[in-house]
Amino acid sequence: MNDQPILHAKNISHKFDYELFNNINLTLNKKESIAIIGKSGSGKSTLLNIISSLLKPNIGEVIFDNKNIYTIKNKNLLKIRRGDFGIIFQAHYLFRGFTASENLQIAQFLSDETIDDNLLEKLGISHVLHQGIGELSGGQQQRLSIARVLTKKPKIIFADEPTGNLDKDTAHDVMNTLFEYIKSNDAGLVLVTHEEDIAFKCDKVYKLVDLELQEIK
Repeated sequence: MNDQPILHAKNISHKFDYELFNNINLTLNKKESIAIIGKSGSGKSTLLNIISSLLKPNIGEVIFDNKNIYTIKNKNLLKIRRGDFGIIFQAHYLFRGFTASENLQIAQFLSDETIDDNLLEKLGISHVLHQGIGELSGGQQQRLSIARVLTKKPKIIFADEPTGNLDKDTAHDVMNTLFEYIKSNDAGLVLVTHEEDIAFKCDKVYKLVDLELQEIK
């Protein structure tokens, strides 16, 4: 593993009407995969939103490229989200008025990257590119959203339940694709999942429990 940090969450604390977590520290290195598990409502997705720039924490910093992302200008943060960060949501946020191919082309246009036909084959969606989003199954939509993220060649992938709608074999293939991507692109992966067999495929596993992030692998 290449132990060069690309992201460092420092002293993160956050609460809504109740305290979710306190004094969280997390470092992601190049070519490293990290999984975060925990009970429903423990704050996994909220933590992922914080470290992926979508939610400012009550306390703490998220350091990327030697800068706290929550102190930089909005236009520069938008550039990071569009280029450096790739976020795979539970909701796919695909453009429903377009075909699968057109959804990928939008990502290609925004990033100036080329669509990788081999990637589409690995994800098992090369044969549905002409179809509208409404014609795709939930699993196909999920794999398309993953392909759209990888098309822009992000430095860090943040994934919220990336295999939630997939059968076991397809989930295995998707995770292998994500692992291959981060190894070959000096990138990093942080994923939230309730599936422990998926989590323990990652290099490190953390559990959110009793307001703390505990490393269990």
